[in-house]
Parts: sequence; structure tokens; C-alpha cells
Amino acid sequence: MERMKMHSRDNVAQNIEAVGRLFPNALTEVMRDGKVVQAIDFDVLRQELSREIVEGREERYAFTWPDKRQAILAANAPIAMALRPIVEDSVGRDGTAGAFDSENLYIEGDNLDVLKLLQETYLGKVTMIYIDPPYNTGNDAFVYDDDFAMADGDFKEANGLYDEDRNITYDFKTNPGSNGRFHTDWLNMIYPRLRVAKSLLADDGVIFISIDDNEIENLKRLCNEIFGESNFIAIINWKGRGGRQDSKYYAAVHEYILCYAKEKVFFHAGSEIKTGDIYPKYDEKKKRYYKTQLLRKWGSNSRREDRPNLFYPITAPDGTEVYPLISNTSVPTAIEGRWRHGKDKMRRNLADDLVEFVEQSDGSWIPYEKIYAPLDGEEKTKKYITWIEDTNDGASVIKQLFGSGVFDYPKTPTLIEKFLKMAGVEDGDLILDFFSGSATTAHAVMQLNAEDGGSRKFIMVQLPEVTDEKSEAYRAGYANICEIGKERIRRARAKIAAETGEKAAGLDLGFRCLRLDTSNMTDVYYAPDAVTQDGLFAQVDNVKADRTPEDLLFQTMLDLGILLSASITVEEIAGKRVFNVADGFLLACFDRDVTDEAVTAIAKRKPYYAVFRDASMADDSALTNFDQLFAAYSPATVRKVL
Repeated sequence: MERMKMHSRDNVAQNIEAVGRLFPNALTEVMRDGKVVQAIDFDVLRQELSREIVEGREERYAFTWPDKRQAILAANAPIAMALRPIVEDSVGRDGTAGAFDSENLYIEGDNLDVLKLLQETYLGKVTMIYIDPPYNTGNDAFVYDDDFAMADGDFKEANGLYDEDRNITYDFKTNPGSNGRFHTDWLNMIYPRLRVAKSLLADDGVIFISIDDNEIENLKRLCNEIFGESNFIAIINWKGRGGRQDSKYYAAVHEYILCYAKEKVFFHAGSEIKTGDIYPKYDEKKKRYYKTQLLRKWGSNSRREDRPNLFYPITAPDGTEVYPLISNTSVPTAIEGRWRHGKDKMRRNLADDLVEFVEQSDGSWIPYEKIYAPLDGEEKTKKYITWIEDTNDGASVIKQLFGSGVFDYPKTPTLIEKFLKMAGVEDGDLILDFFSGSATTAHAVMQLNAEDGGSRKFIMVQLPEVTDEKSEAYRAGYANICEIGKERIRRARAKIAAETGEKAAGLDLGFRCLRLDTSNMTDVYYAPDAVTQDGLFAQVDNVKADRTPEDLLFQTMLDLGILLSASITVEEIAGKRVFNVADGFLLACFDRDVTDEAVTAIAKRKPYYAVFRDASMADDSALTNFDQLFAAYSPATVRKVL
């Protein structure tokens, strides 16, 4: 049997392995905490990546800040933690309280740790991420500290800006409004989270990040580094309701949403249905209404020099050649333009009678492209624009659901729904929000599913930040932000179900609640060499005393890369409680005193994975026979213990 690692993905080890495959001579070994570990010889690596002798650090373009290296380490460092199921807070697909059959997830805990735990299972599986992180304004009453400014002394102490005699080595007076002390902590907070989040995105995935003027420049440079400048999609401007009262000089009425693709080459943006077009002309042959537009390109990039291959003649009804001239006449002084289409498409359009020639008074011709009205069942589409006017008030939505304003500055579900459509999310796609706040994103996903009958799934992650005792949330009985988010989903579910009627029966309007906690395993599991002889017998069981079989199951699912939304049933096999995950893909038994009979019965089911506790076997005989029984009945089953 193989022992499970029971900790998150080690990004450093993965990166070292990848570099080693390309440059094996750059691999070396170093001592870390008394152990020999693999590492990269960066002097060798630098030389491998240069056509010249590398002797020192060159000046180069870079985006950096104090503690950036520490932020990189924070992104890569593995953790030994667990996600524990909170069944009593969960809601079933049909709204049943305490049911655990939903494919949506609500996770309580620090989002960096949660993202790391999700890496193994959800690597490359998320279609869209939306986050509304702290803006570094100092005005947010909830969720993470929203004021990341540091006092001069603290900043200098933390970032080594004193010499050995404690003299200040940096002049803060030269540019006090832009130096790192106002931004460093914010960058250190957001950088590792975005680094890990990128790994969860599918190749065709996309991320939307809300921000305002305080950190827009830093965020864009950060995203250029993490996602790549070539994967930048757009900066979306959102005009919400009214102006910002805290604006100092002019009323700021909009915020920004940065949009980046994981790999732009695979990304397919959504489009919106085009409405309101008028088709004034009628084609007697085709019995369809149509409108026309100039076949010649107009506006920007409309000259011959812009696209020389799109300057060529076409034949008019009288046999004359017509060129794309930026003039309504054929006089020699006309400016040479270009057509909208290449030669092949132009030939097809002419053959299909999709070009209409209009003769001018001087005998010249101007060609127009025919655009027909859509047939029944057809829809014309257009690109989404990067200016969104969503005057719906997110706070009023909260008040309608809760009867009071229990959350400050929430986004509106209609805005997030717009992003879902702009991302082109489809049936079955997974949406992640790891600054979920009042769970507006979950509300939007459920609302969109109700509109089109889809089965999109969400993962919400939120730190259980306590509410202020003076806040409406606290007075309403909500001790932390997670309690607001979970209740928001419950109330939104009830509202959507009431509005949808019978159609709600096929929708997943619930969520599984999970909570971040320390590992289920005792310290001896991770550091057996640290156990003394005196404490040996006390450490026989490597599972903490307060952990349930359900806790162990979810840590097992994370370790094996099984979706946390997978179906789970509980069966009794040979008198033992066995978890059946994903229709027999995993059979897990964490009971004690597991007999040969139970092992045989599980092996005969031929699961892909079979997992037991290290101390599960009833006696030495059962332990000895374990592998033999699986070899006889299901040799392909992967057997693991924890």
C-alpha cells in the first residue's frame, strides 16, 4: 500500500522538475533543514539562457517591490491543511437544508490556502474567475484589511531601508505619494493569490478583476507578469449608480474590471444578441428583407496602405472595373482605400448576389454589401463593448433579500451575469470567486442557470471575517461574512425557485459547505523522525482525535484529485461503513478492525482507488492478506492508506 502525501501541491518541486527536464546540468543538491534536497544552480541556468558570458546582473525592465521574492515564495510554498465538510450549513440541489448532493461549493477560509488545496483537483478546470478584492482605499469595513499603507518606521524596518548604523538609506520625501509603502502590502497580498489562481484556469479560461484608481496601474503590471501581456483582453469600465462621495476633486462614477485570458489563442469571447436593426429593402428573389453597408472599409485602417492585399478591382454590371476609392467619384484624385473582404470571400459574395451596385450620376459605381434580416430561429450577434452602465444597486438587492443592509458596497448580480456572458461560459462550466463577500457571483450563476436552464457550477471562497459590533450585519445576527454569504445563497435560491416555478426542479440551487482547518493528520505523520521512544505508543493513530470519517474522505479526495462536488453515498460492506465516491471510482473505509471479509468485498467491487486508515486492519493476519486479496480480485486497483 502506498501512503498518501496529504498536503497541497508543491509548486517549487514541480518547477524544479520542469526546469531539470530542460536543463539537467542546472540541477544541484543543497542542504535544507538537515536534509539534502534538489535545487537549481541559477548561475548555470543564467548561462544556459544567454548567448553571452553572464557575469553580473544587467539593467532590465522589471516590475518589482519590497518583499516580491517573499510573495513568490508564498505562492509556491506547500501547506498541510484540510477542508472539512460542514453538512449542517449545506443546502441540497432542491433546497433541502443539510443535504449534501449539490455540485456547488462554498468554502470558508483564507483564500490563498484554499486555492493551494484546490490546485491538485481543479488544475486547469475553471472556466472563469471573477474577484472583487480590496481596493486599498481604507474604506472597506469588511473582509481583509483594505488599507495597506504602512507607517514610515514599519516600512523601513520591514524592508531593510536602514544601514548598519540605523541610518535611513531612502528618502521618502522625494516621491511620498508613489513609493512602495502605500502599495507593498497590497501587492504582497494579491500576487500569490493570482499566481495560484492562474493554475486553476482552463486553457480557454478568463479572469475578471474589479479595481479602482488606487491600484489599477499596479494590478495591470502584475497581471502582465502573471498572465502575460499578450493575454490581456480588455479594461472594462463600469459605471455604477451615482458618484463616489469620497472622491476628492471630481466625482468618480466608474470602476475598472481587468480581463485576462489564460491563453488568448484558445479564448472565445461571448457575444450579445443584436436587436433594433431595421431592414428597409426587400429582395424579390430571396423573399427576404435586407439592409446595405458600404463594401469599402471606412473609418480606421481603411486606406490601401493599411491592408494592401485588400486593394483590388471587382467587376460592375456594365463590365467596368471598380476599385475601393475613398471618394464618391472615380476622378483620378480619389484616395485609394480597401475592401472589407479578401478576394476569395468577395468572389463568393458576388456569386451569391450579396453585393448591390448603385450607379452614380457620372456613370461610376459604388458597391454595397447586403445584410439580410435573420430568419426565424436565427439571431444576429455583436461584440460586447468595454463600457457597462449598470445602474442597478447591489445594496438594494441585499436589502430586498435580507430586509436590511447587511453588506457594504456589494456588486449587482446583473453585472456579474454580464461578465459570465462576456466570458462565453457554457453549460457545465465552473466559475470561481475567491473574494466572494456577500456571494453575488453565486447569485448571478444561479440566476443565469434559471434563465437558460444551464448547469454552470460555482466555487465561492471567503475568509470568515468577523462583523463589526456596530454594523447592521452584527445586529441582524451575522457574526462573520461567511454567514452573510451562505444566507445570501439560501435566500437567492428561494427567490429564484419561486420565480422559476416548475423549471427549478432541474436546477442545482444548493451548495456544499466546507471549512479550512489544520490537517487531519497528527504531527507524527509529517515528521516521524521527530517522535521519541517515550511517545511512540501515544502516536499509534496518526489521525487527530476530533476528526470524523467525512473529514478524512474530503482530504482523500483532494489528495487523489477527485472533484469535491463528486457524488458521495455511504454503504455498509461486511459490517463496515464505506464511502462510495463517483459511482465506485473511490471506495474508502476509515473504520477500525477491518477484516479479510470486508477487504475481499471491497476488492470484488473493483474500484479505481481503495483507501483505508493506516491502523484499520483488525489484526496482523488481515494486514498480511490485504495486498494478496486485492491482487486476486482487483489487481488494477490503486491501494492507499492515510
